[in-house]
Amino acid sequence: MFQPNMFESHHLFDMTPRSPESDDLGKLRDDDYETKSGTETMEAPSGDDQDPNQRPKKKRYHRHTQRQIQEMEAFFKECPHPDDKQRKELSRELGLEPLQVKFWFQNKRTQMKAQHERHENQILKSENEKLRAENNRYKEALGNATCPNCGGPAALGEMSFDEQHLRIENARLREEIDRISGIAAKYVGKPLSSLSHLSPHLSSRSLDLGGFGNLGTQSSGYVGEMYGSGDLLRSVSGPSEADKPMIVELAVAAMEELMRMAQAGEPLWSTPSENSSDHQSLNEDEYLRTFPRGIGPKPLGLKSEASRESAVVIMNHINLVEILMDVNQWSSVFCGIVSRAMTLEVLSTGVAGNYNGALQVMSAEFQVPSPLVPTRENYFVRYCKQHPDGTWAVVDVSMENLRTTPISKCRRRPSGCLIQELPNGYSKVIWVEHVEVDDRSVHNLYKPLVNSGLAFGAKRWVATLDRQCERLASSMASNIPAGDLCVITSPEGRKSMLKLAERMVTSFCTGVGASSAHAWTTLSATGSDDVRVMTRKSMDDPGRPPGIVLSAATSFWIPVPPNRVFDFLRDENSRNEWDILSNGGLVQEMAHIANGRDPGNCVSLLRVNSANSNQSNMLVLQESCTDSTGSYVIYAPVDIVAMNMVLSGGDPDYVALLPSGFAILPDGPGLSGGGILEVGSGGSLLTVAFQILVDSVPTAKLSLGSVATVNSLIKCTVERIKSAVMCENA
Repeated sequence: MFQPNMFESHHLFDMTPRSPESDDLGKLRDDDYETKSGTETMEAPSGDDQDPNQRPKKKRYHRHTQRQIQEMEAFFKECPHPDDKQRKELSRELGLEPLQVKFWFQNKRTQMKAQHERHENQILKSENEKLRAENNRYKEALGNATCPNCGGPAALGEMSFDEQHLRIENARLREEIDRISGIAAKYVGKPLSSLSHLSPHLSSRSLDLGGFGNLGTQSSGYVGEMYGSGDLLRSVSGPSEADKPMIVELAVAAMEELMRMAQAGEPLWSTPSENSSDHQSLNEDEYLRTFPRGIGPKPLGLKSEASRESAVVIMNHINLVEILMDVNQWSSVFCGIVSRAMTLEVLSTGVAGNYNGALQVMSAEFQVPSPLVPTRENYFVRYCKQHPDGTWAVVDVSMENLRTTPISKCRRRPSGCLIQELPNGYSKVIWVEHVEVDDRSVHNLYKPLVNSGLAFGAKRWVATLDRQCERLASSMASNIPAGDLCVITSPEGRKSMLKLAERMVTSFCTGVGASSAHAWTTLSATGSDDVRVMTRKSMDDPGRPPGIVLSAATSFWIPVPPNRVFDFLRDENSRNEWDILSNGGLVQEMAHIANGRDPGNCVSLLRVNSANSNQSNMLVLQESCTDSTGSYVIYAPVDIVAMNMVLSGGDPDYVALLPSGFAILPDGPGLSGGGILEVGSGGSLLTVAFQILVDSVPTAKLSLGSVATVNSLIKCTVERIKSAVMCENA
């Protein structure tokens, strides 16, 4: 239960006096935290009516009538948390006291919560038993493993590929059982020690499994599963009741800091000049003087990254706030940056029917589209507030200090954005990114990009938002004139095709980064051109073909500006120069949807006319998008019948896709022709990624031949791209 003096203790920030309006976050409903009481009132004779020589009569309970219960049940379905006014109105209608109504709703909420917990408990126990049985099956398979050459027990370095695969799967199951058991222990009291019979050596995620044996130079290593184990997003639970007052105080103080950080000038922020990068940088000494407490001193080994950027975007402020406060929309709009995210608990939904005062605890993973840059995981609180001048602000701040965990490799100081309403549906956005991170695991190729702030900084967030706002505006456009190309003019067809392309882009972005949910494995040791692979079993997913999918990705540097690489890869006329799967056939654009001001932002439907008359033609869905911080060209083969359905406005969710493509990033700020530092005027960091269905049976075993084939495919594609763009740039 929140105490009235919760802002007077646990001062994580050096807080300055605030106006009453700044504390509207504290208006969390008392109903949510008060002690539950009975729903029935008792009647007893007054003191004047009692006989002192008689024992007091047993108190008589007042039970609600059937009508009263039915009315309150109906109201509960619409509003389980009535306010004072609603309770008084109900009490008048039903002939009850307001306190009786209040207690009835409290008990009803308690009853619903108990039913939900019982149901969840049954699901958890069932899942636990299934995992335990599957784990034992894998243990038995491993125990019976024999050497294929001599028939004796298999040595670790001589295991077959299938046995290595079982070891990886077993380790994943072991950690999954631990996670489920930890959750189930809350409800059934089963201690984690009950799982001590499992082999202790399976608890490590990192297994040294040796090589494949005599596979030549094509591949050396093992293929990992695309599953998470021990990662933040699956292990962090919501905050405890004792933490909530501190979270409220933390969020309010973070909002104050964000407002000052967004609006301050020099000396807190240095103004960019002709000889510096094109984003504002933070004066750390001045920051520490201005905010001496904050969330505590910077931990040893972490480096500060701070940036600020502003832009005018084509979206109204209400929709922008909704995107930021809805974790699904936020993850979708920023899919190139947010690889995974979830809301752990909503502490406040806001007031007056909007997000003013909304507060939620979240965890998220941030990425750069390359397997060479580790993702950044954060556990944080997000707070939204409308200020008296009409400006909306959304702030994030890390909460690692409120839980006992290993030292974090990344934490967010107050970061977020201010949104100011402009005429004609536009908004001005001021974005602040301020993190402390251990970036020592970043590959040398990407260090200049990360150190410049272009990889995770405010400029990338704002550029992505601006591009996505244009995309959304184009999807709602009407009266599209038909041009020379087969432009899709049907609103239903445009909407379905854009929705399908959005899912394709999201699937590509979430599968190409170095997420903790991915077990990438290196197949070759050629320096920067290492190929990373992982597998995924696709079952009962209408958006993917069933079977075993092999994902392969590699990142490399090329001395060609990003815009030239982007134009080359998105142009259907040059596709046969790099696309091995098109077999030299002529590529023709059949349909086109413009996605913004830049002609490179578009969704296309391509037809690959096979050079061999005996082969059927192929359709390819492609989306290309570009902004000042990076570009993408993402594509996937699609079924002709399914695309006809989509173009007529049908549901695109059941179209199976396996996206492949390219992420093109600048190698850091470079000098333009005028001698001014400019993004993308130097070379390019290019990530090439393929997803290929290697077996249509999900339970089949992955063959080494499939791995070698995909490895050769991606290397050949890389060489073709290098040869073509280098000649073009010469």
